[in-house]
Amino acid sequence: MKLLAFETATEACSVAVWIDGDVRERFEVAPRRHAELALPWAQQLLAEAGVAKAQLDAIAVGRGPGAFTGVRLAIAIAQGIALALDRPVVSVSTLAALAAGARSDATRILAAIDARMGEVYSGAFERRGDDLAAVSKETVSVPGAVELPDGAGDWHGVGTGFAAVGAALQAGLGARLASVDATALPHAADVARLAAVAFARGEALPPERIEPAYLRDNVALTLAEQQALRDSR
Repeated sequence: MKLLAFETATEACSVAVWIDGDVRERFEVAPRRHAELALPWAQQLLAEAGVAKAQLDAIAVGRGPGAFTGVRLAIAIAQGIALALDRPVVSVSTLAALAAGARSDATRILAAIDARMGEVYSGAFERRGDDLAAVSKETVSVPGAVELPDGAGDWHGVGTGFAAVGAALQAGLGARLASVDATALPHAADVARLAAVAFARGEALPPERIEPAYLRDNVALTLAEQQALRDSR
């Protein structure tokens, strides 16, 4: 199976190619350069792997949550390529991809991304073999509203949400966190790995059915609020 994957929902831009279990990736923390980098990287990776676009079985994409423009860009790129090639798309939660990159001994993972404006995107997951299972609803909230599912076992925190708002999320969950990596960012390689499992389960969709996960109900209002915050400083 051959997949081309994109993840641009955060300040990190990454593209990956999955070829029968082998993964190649380009990754860079490059705010505001995602549109410039994504397609050239895809072409380079395919050329290095000796794979033509026509040989791809599907396109994989991190669907968010994350920055509105980044999520929208990844969805648009994935849909455009998939439509041109007449291939399906496998969309993967950006929070799940972030959790998939956690340390290998972590089985219960809370992924959190800084959502700005004093909020975080968060979701809890359990590692099950090569896949992840969501064990909570993905939400956007103030750090103090984030709750871990009941049950024994240590949790491992990953993502920039743990550094947001003065590390309030980490402080609030305290002893329930066995480890925290507040610098972790989602990778297209992990999008590709999760997409490969989802593809095998038959979860690929026509490109026109892929939708972004913004979590905030009113993106336009959010942008206005951001501008108001900037004007007040």
